[in-house]
Amino acid sequence: MSYRHRRHPTVHRKTAAVAALGLVLALASGVPTATPVPRTAVVPSMTPLSGYAIQSTAKVTDSPAAVSSPGYPTTGWYPAGPRSTVLAALLADGTYADPFYSTNQKNIPTADFTVPWWYRSDFTVADTSSRTYLDFSGVVSAADVYVNGRRAADRSAVAGAYTHHELDITDLVGKGTNTVAFRIQPNDPNKNLTMGWIDWLQPPPDQNMGIVRDVLVRRGGPVALRDAHVVTSLAVPSLASADLTVKALARNDSASTVTTTVSGTIGTAAFSQDVTLAAHETRTVSFTPNAYPQLHLTSPRVWWPAGMGDQALYDLDLTASVSAAASDTAHESFGIRDVKAPLNADGARQYAVNGRPLLIKGGGWSPDEYLRWDPTYVADRLRYALDLGLNTIRLEGHIEPDEFFDLADRYGVLTLPGWECCDKWEGQVNGSEPGDKWTAADYPVAKASMAAEAARLRDHPSVISFLIGSDFAPDKTIEKTYVDALTAADWATPVVAAASDNSAPITGSSGMKMTGPYDWVPPNYWYNKQEGGATGFNSETSAGPDIPTLDTLRRMMSPAELDTLWKNPSAKQYHRSPSSVFATLKLYDDALTGRYGAPTGLDDYVRKAQLAQYENVRAQFEAYGRSAKDTAKPATGVVHWMFNSGWTSLHWQLTDRYLDQGGAYFGAKKANEPLHVQYSYDDRSVAVVNARHTAVSGLTARVTLFDTDGTQKYDRTVAGVSVGGDGAKATALTVPAAVSGLSTTYLARLLLTDSAGHEVSRNVYWLSTRADILDYAHTDWFHTPTTAYADLKGLGSLAPARVGATAATTTADGTSTTTVTLRNTGSGRTPALLTDVHLVDVEGTPVLPVRWTDNQVTLWPGESATLTATYRTADLHGSAPRLRISGWNTPTATVPGRPPGSTAPVGARHMRTTVRAWATWN
Repeated sequence: MSYRHRRHPTVHRKTAAVAALGLVLALASGVPTATPVPRTAVVPSMTPLSGYAIQSTAKVTDSPAAVSSPGYPTTGWYPAGPRSTVLAALLADGTYADPFYSTNQKNIPTADFTVPWWYRSDFTVADTSSRTYLDFSGVVSAADVYVNGRRAADRSAVAGAYTHHELDITDLVGKGTNTVAFRIQPNDPNKNLTMGWIDWLQPPPDQNMGIVRDVLVRRGGPVALRDAHVVTSLAVPSLASADLTVKALARNDSASTVTTTVSGTIGTAAFSQDVTLAAHETRTVSFTPNAYPQLHLTSPRVWWPAGMGDQALYDLDLTASVSAAASDTAHESFGIRDVKAPLNADGARQYAVNGRPLLIKGGGWSPDEYLRWDPTYVADRLRYALDLGLNTIRLEGHIEPDEFFDLADRYGVLTLPGWECCDKWEGQVNGSEPGDKWTAADYPVAKASMAAEAARLRDHPSVISFLIGSDFAPDKTIEKTYVDALTAADWATPVVAAASDNSAPITGSSGMKMTGPYDWVPPNYWYNKQEGGATGFNSETSAGPDIPTLDTLRRMMSPAELDTLWKNPSAKQYHRSPSSVFATLKLYDDALTGRYGAPTGLDDYVRKAQLAQYENVRAQFEAYGRSAKDTAKPATGVVHWMFNSGWTSLHWQLTDRYLDQGGAYFGAKKANEPLHVQYSYDDRSVAVVNARHTAVSGLTARVTLFDTDGTQKYDRTVAGVSVGGDGAKATALTVPAAVSGLSTTYLARLLLTDSAGHEVSRNVYWLSTRADILDYAHTDWFHTPTTAYADLKGLGSLAPARVGATAATTTADGTSTTTVTLRNTGSGRTPALLTDVHLVDVEGTPVLPVRWTDNQVTLWPGESATLTATYRTADLHGSAPRLRISGWNTPTATVPGRPPGSTAPVGARHMRTTVRAWATWN
């Protein structure tokens, strides 16, 4: 995003390549050379440090030798986890109030983080017959490293968040307790090749200084195995066979010649070879299918993205043995798949997996602002991505730990990692934008960063590219640095020059565009094949603000801030962005008032926001979906900016910090149904889009238009609709440009049924006979102005609707499923517009995360819809599930759970509800 114009799960991946910079410079900085030590049989191991005691150097006057010696007292120091920034540790210790609430973060003094901090940890060595190494990355921004009172490396060697380091500390450790201490340098993303927050959120006061990945104590014999990986070659399009080439570095760390047997297995295939290594020699050991026919697989289990097939994974296990004893081991998981991304006739990048082209439907990923790793929270968000029908996550910087990619592999979520814009990473090529120019010292750090990330990510089938630029492509020198590192790592997927429409000498045109928008535009914007509209590959785009639910707003803002939120569009919003461009919600609020009418209170503001966000996000994904198979200027990819936020935010998110779901979430979910009927804002066509592989025939599409009083004004049914697979579309009909007597604001109901008459897709639009008018001539980098708004104010005249509900809950293996049937029980003609069901506990707090089969549905009198919610039983906190039902014209009612068979009439709320639950809730 731009300022331009903008196992221990990690352990097995740590067998990846040693970053040459870190090792070589560390040795030059004082790491003692190895000396021969008599060896006995060892058990290779990798153990992460369990955590640290941390303290500011401003409060520690003792020497590094003292601080890093066993037994040094740390009274008054702060505890920190094994992956922790300084501020994350202080927050966990209760030093500061919740920074996600109001402006609490402003009260954290930034001066505390302008000096280095000590990270100190002990580890135990049972004997000294093995070699011992420190293996790590994720230091932000740099560190001097000491072991048992002696320096093992200095900050010039251990620099950069992504560089990988292995320090041979065999001669520094002793039997029993040993101590390692890192003196962490302050971070400045404009000066260091680390991580920054651009304009996503208010940046953390410590700028994420700390150690954010595991530090491993590795132990083994004289021969070390490193850089183990598998290069796969899949026969496409037949998928009938695959060739596997296994590679690893065998390194003799002793002062004598050693013969090692390197043996491995992949499933039932076993292979081995003997390798003789001179003293301190490192050699690549390869197992090719020509020499080892068992590595030629017939009918391989192929890895597919979710929705396209299974997520088959293989395991590589290697052992280096000396004198029949294991000296070291390595383990890697990998998938067999083929990724291509050529440029189409329009110059847009078109991805294909295993020979099948697909529309990239993605979201921009944000980690927790304080880089606190929570595997459950990350898994929940990735499952949300699948629930939304997305297939891809883009990581602009903040490239997550190994477990993230393990989860993506398992779930079938494609990933697009890459370097970030607007700081040091692009400082050499981005003119006057933020980010210092590079010095000679930055180039080896950049190359080591690329080498380490390439080695770490290459075996993950979910990773389908690396973006070596974001807003700007690297210059020739930097690009070659990156490409050489990727090539050396056997990187097999496309290397993309930039996320913007730029090119580089080696990798060529990016095939992507970064035209935004990043702030409000109307739904019809997405259908125009210009700027950010549905053509080509848009790497980051959305209509900007996303106002969370009332539940979340009340968790993140004070009453006074909430009052300002709906009353003052020109007010600076701390929870939007530090950027002056995105400081207020004025563009968004003006559109909300212009289209829906001025808000009358906070509830009304949030109600209108959910409606607006639903229609806009739905239109974005629908437009790209409809355009994917166009013969002229097709859409090949769209990344919603963003998928989530790292803190409590008012913009750029499909789901909020607490995993609550509003209009944006369910608009995206509706648009990305596998078989979907949709209305086109540009030409009024009704299209059926089929994201499934198999073609479908015998469909029936029906479109009905209604006035806001429920009077039917137009109705047409078309039978015999057929649509191909893999994202094909079929136009079922076109709604007339004018319908006699239609009110200015009106509703369109689209129904799609299969050959047996079962409803397979349902979609409801609120539209106007007055169109939103865009001023493309005055488009800037973040939006296209709107000179006239669609008139949707007629929705305010919708009569109250009666909604009844019944629900049943079952529980098994810690997971509960609540099935809710909603029915519009009104006797008139008025629909219940955008009816939302929230599952809440006894305190009225939303049960989150939750995955609904559908939600925010619109029902006409007599219509019903059955929705299913799946969630963790523990998140009910021992209470029975409760339903809170609300909608545009449906009064809010919360109905308590009841034992099986009981009923709970709501009476004055015009809602009849039966809640049934099994004995689990008694």
